[in-house]
Amino acid sequence: MSKIHPQTLSTSSSSYITSSMPESFTIWMKSLVFNTHGCTVYNSKGDIVYRVDNYDNKCGHEVYLMDIRGKVLFSLQQKKLRLFGCWDGYKWDDCSLEKQLWFRVRKHRSICMASCDRKTRGCTYKVVRLDGKLLGFKIIDEDRDGALVAEIKQKQTTTGINFGNDVFTLIVQPHIDHSLIMAIVMVYGLINNQM
Repeated sequence: MSKIHPQTLSTSSSSYITSSMPESFTIWMKSLVFNTHGCTVYNSKGDIVYRVDNYDNKCGHEVYLMDIRGKVLFSLQQKKLRLFGCWDGYKWDDCSLEKQLWFRVRKHRSICMASCDRKTRGCTYKVVRLDGKLLGFKIIDEDRDGALVAEIKQKQTTTGINFGNDVFTLIVQPHIDHSLIMAIVMVYGLINNQM
């Protein structure tokens, strides 16, 4: 499970996108760039909204979450600590191309905790694997009594047939930053050697 502690987001930031209704995304674990590892994310209309590219090896030490135009929204960097490693998520500034630490994900046994530091309030998200599902998990907000933030599961057709092990459905709850959730999902994939 992961704990996340984000910084406050500027209202002028175009990458801070939320909605008043739950939002559905399709994640295809294939990169748009030839000979790289990553994934492509589609919204419910079928438009590409995010892409993730890992220009190093599979499970490299630095990965980028970008919008469709290639603008970096988050860079995800693996850090080595004494006993357990962690991943830091850096949010990129729209204007100055500077980045600031936005969240940190730590894995403790089978649990990932993501800690996001915000000036207004801190938050702690926990990634919980779905019972009996190898491919699927939910993200809950521990600061709000385990309220559901997002859920990812293997994508199925309307008749219940799975698309494959590399296609997922992500449902993000209202008023949650989509790019932050995508960054957490990517870190979870990196921790579990899925990217």
